[in-house]
Amino acid sequence: MSELNATKWVSDYGDMLYRYALPRVNDKETAKDLVQETFLAAWRNHDNFKGEISEKNWLFTILKNKIIDHFRKASTRLMDNLPGVADEDAYFDDAQHWTMAKAPQDWNFDTDAPIVRKEFYEVLEMCKGKLKETQNTVFTMKYLEGLESEEICKEL
Repeated sequence: MSELNATKWVSDYGDMLYRYALPRVNDKETAKDLVQETFLAAWRNHDNFKGEISEKNWLFTILKNKIIDHFRKASTRLMDNLPGVADEDAYFDDAQHWTMAKAPQDWNFDTDAPIVRKEFYEVLEMCKGKLKETQNTVFTMKYLEGLESEEICKEL
């Protein structure tokens, strides 16, 4: 494999891979590291690439595996610190349900507008930031990765 191909991968797919990784790991540096590890793994294993799928899909498959490995490693560190009851918060009652005063309201505007999407992701990231690491991992795997509960349990 020539260096030109690796440079082309970075220029063609680097931003896409980063945008895919960032909401899944919720950390800019981790997302950058995972994308870098993806390119390194692809470079090391390029001889094994059979061309059955596009290079883009191959790189995304490597990245997905890197993300899963990241969560596996994180889960081994977190098993000693299993999540308990969520911290006291004005948004939730003792049973961890929304309080009536703080429950989400209908937005009543076009949720496809770019500004609304940006605000949504800012709020999503803020909320995910309030979760303990294990809770965030499970939430990400379930709702962003679309994994089934059994698969999440198996992975963690």
